[in-house]
Amino acid sequence: MIFGLCPAVTGQGFLICGVWIILEAMTARAVEWLEGKLRVLDQSKLPREQVYADLGDYRDVVLAIKDMRVRGAPAIGITAAYGVALGASAIETSDRDVFMVRLREIMHSFSESRPTAVNLFRSLERMKRAADGADVGEMKKALIDEAAAIHEEEMAATRRISESGAGLIQDGFCVLTHCNAGPLATAGYGTALGIIKAAHEQDKHIRVLATETRPLLQGARLTAWELKQCDIPVTLITDSMAGHFMQQQKIDCVIVGADRIAANGDVANKIGTYTLAVVSRENNIPFYVAAPNSTIDVSLNSGSRVPIEERSPDEVTSFRGVRITPEGITAANPAFDVTPHRYVTAIITESGVMREPYTESLKTPAA
Repeated sequence: MIFGLCPAVTGQGFLICGVWIILEAMTARAVEWLEGKLRVLDQSKLPREQVYADLGDYRDVVLAIKDMRVRGAPAIGITAAYGVALGASAIETSDRDVFMVRLREIMHSFSESRPTAVNLFRSLERMKRAADGADVGEMKKALIDEAAAIHEEEMAATRRISESGAGLIQDGFCVLTHCNAGPLATAGYGTALGIIKAAHEQDKHIRVLATETRPLLQGARLTAWELKQCDIPVTLITDSMAGHFMQQQKIDCVIVGADRIAANGDVANKIGTYTLAVVSRENNIPFYVAAPNSTIDVSLNSGSRVPIEERSPDEVTSFRGVRITPEGITAANPAFDVTPHRYVTAIITESGVMREPYTESLKTPAA
């Protein structure tokens, strides 16, 4: 099984209280199942430190998702699946009924961790279906196998997305991307960044403008770091600069990821995506969304029904514990917004490049 950003660079590290501190650059694995525990890369510390935590308790996995040490819709779904398997493995009973009661409690903990990314809930549903045996020991093994299958499928999906989407990128393009949709967010090859990487591997001379992505700076900290690892030219801009560069005709297309896509093609993604889509339309710039089928939620007929996560105001008023606003100032912090499908040029999934009418082209989501 191969994870990571680019060809591996070996590194060394040491273990302190269950946390691996990496001393040199190495291939980043966002999520990795080890026998009896889950290793996650703490994305809140990037790019200054590459820190891995070995989690042996499912409650620590729930917290890692809530705190965005693991983030990105596909990676959240994968992590939650492994977390359920981890929790199930620790249930000490041979009574199936008792086991199922406890398993449902574990799944409920994950369902409350983050509300917007549908991959989380799709993974939980798959894990629920996997626990259908009569023998507790066999069910525990089945849950581990199902989590591994979800991981493998998401990895394969990101490869196919990247290959399909690379055809939309021409030699010499400057591509704008928002937030982070690379290996860190997908535990695979990447979606939006995967397309950019695939185009680069085809020897297309491309450049990337990456928005910083306030308030947690996923673009500045994570996207810029991933692109630098792959030697892809990237220029960081503030979120408010995008319109200027579009007006100056310095952007050829926009590619973003997604956390949930409604049946009609409305796209929920990192806050600020809607603004970029509107300004792209104003400037006749193609606006592409890259996401696996597992992100499509055909149960929602439009994006108006997508639950939007509201995070702590502290993420806006402070950064890494340092207050950046006057005392007493309040802040709103919706983590996502919804882009209406009319602004989306195409949605790229592992099934291919989908276009309007999305109610027809998106009819084959993941089970």
